[in-house]
Amino acid sequence: MVVTNYDVPKATAQIPFLPDLQSPELGISDTEKTIVNDSVYLDGRRLFQIADTRANLPQRLENIQQALDTISQNYFQTPDAKLKVQIDHAANGSPIIRVNGNYLMTVTQEDANIRQQDPESLAEELKQLLLQKLPQAKQERKTEFLIYQGKIAGAAVLGMIVISWGMYRWQCRSRNSVQPTPPTSPATKPITVQLNRQQNRHIQEAKRRLFQLAQAIIWGGGSFFILGLFPYTRSLQIAILRAAKIPLQVGIVLLLTYVAVRLTYALTDRFASALINSSTLLTPETTERLQLRVSTISGVTKSIATFALLVVGTLFTLTILGIDVIPLLAGASLVGVALSLASQSLIKDAINGFLIILEDQYALGDVINVGEVGGLVENLNLRMTQVRDAEGRLITIPNSEIKIVANLSSRWSRADLNIPVSYQTNIDKALELIEDIAFKMDRDPLWQEQIVETPKVLGVDNFGDRGLIIRVWIKTQPLKQWDVAREFRRRLKIAFDQAGVSIPLPQQAIWVNDAQLLKSQFDDKVN
Repeated sequence: MVVTNYDVPKATAQIPFLPDLQSPELGISDTEKTIVNDSVYLDGRRLFQIADTRANLPQRLENIQQALDTISQNYFQTPDAKLKVQIDHAANGSPIIRVNGNYLMTVTQEDANIRQQDPESLAEELKQLLLQKLPQAKQERKTEFLIYQGKIAGAAVLGMIVISWGMYRWQCRSRNSVQPTPPTSPATKPITVQLNRQQNRHIQEAKRRLFQLAQAIIWGGGSFFILGLFPYTRSLQIAILRAAKIPLQVGIVLLLTYVAVRLTYALTDRFASALINSSTLLTPETTERLQLRVSTISGVTKSIATFALLVVGTLFTLTILGIDVIPLLAGASLVGVALSLASQSLIKDAINGFLIILEDQYALGDVINVGEVGGLVENLNLRMTQVRDAEGRLITIPNSEIKIVANLSSRWSRADLNIPVSYQTNIDKALELIEDIAFKMDRDPLWQEQIVETPKVLGVDNFGDRGLIIRVWIKTQPLKQWDVAREFRRRLKIAFDQAGVSIPLPQQAIWVNDAQLLKSQFDDKVN
């Protein structure tokens, strides 16, 4: 007979969907067994470090800190007290530190591993440290030292006031020295003035926030420094650092993100202004169009930059809060894939919006017709287009729904006029009169900038029910066709009245098919 010994696996391992449970005697997780360290403080100053498991360290640290506080207070309150630090040994051989006969702590191997020493050497080092720091702390509580530190605190407060006042004066002078650039010549474009004003506003806002941060650093840092001058208030530094560390870091990240957004806006406006004023890109034919394109692209660029900076600021904030962003980014990518599959219309909107901007199909300030709606483009981004119609309604159109668009103000426009005259009018005289009015308006200084080319009188275009239809084309600057058409009709009406050319009214001939009525009318004419 052969007997073989072998280990039998746990029963839970035979069922894959059950977790591998720990034995009841292993109640402490691996995380709680991890060796960590923390510091012991004397009057708010770090004295030495101790180490223990994560589960035991808080209680041990509290016991040592309380023992040190009790020993130090007894020592400080007795003027002629002698300081005696001795090292004993426990039953297991670990060094024990006693101060004036009072137990302070037991030096463990984990404590010695922090400095890569043996427990005996560390105990001797801590003994010398206590012999040095406790008398120093007692010396700092004397009246002479407190008066000297009070003088330093007063000088610090005075310095804070002077520096803060200087920063305030510098802020006022900086705010008053930057003024919006007014148009200095007729060649200065209104959009250039607007971009310069926006740039100055964004820069001033960024400076204002940075000045506020500087003032907070001056007063907060100065107050923190003053608290560290006195042994009675030095412990408040530790409390402030522990309580305000994370909120302060998060606040700084948010403030810097806001300042970065404002500076990005200013840089975008500056680049747009430089592009518009560039003589190599700006020609009389492309002036208005380039202004509209730059205004549109700068708005989209600001939106993208704002989104990117907010994402970066959010990641930094999560890192400060102790959240691991790597799994979060991985999960966000999966969520992004799921959202992209569920919201394909948004992706189509973004792609079509990008092509609209890239191909310059239309821009902010254009007048467009999309299907049965149309109006002035007030907002354009990667997702949607918003137009304001003649009745003042704001119409929102998803970019993916824009298949065919009619741009009424791309590069140039045209006033298409159909002028009716009666059939009895001398047509040659009417054509000559219309052409003369068109040429005079083209040479008028008030209108020659808006009229791009010499108006064209095409001639008689149709025989209408009201009379002859004469067609006139006037090529204008973008969005100026309606103003030019209104002025041309006004001048033409005055000229027609002076020349006796009548504008016909609708005419209608009525035929009555009644034999008796026709016979009576015929008899009346015979008689």
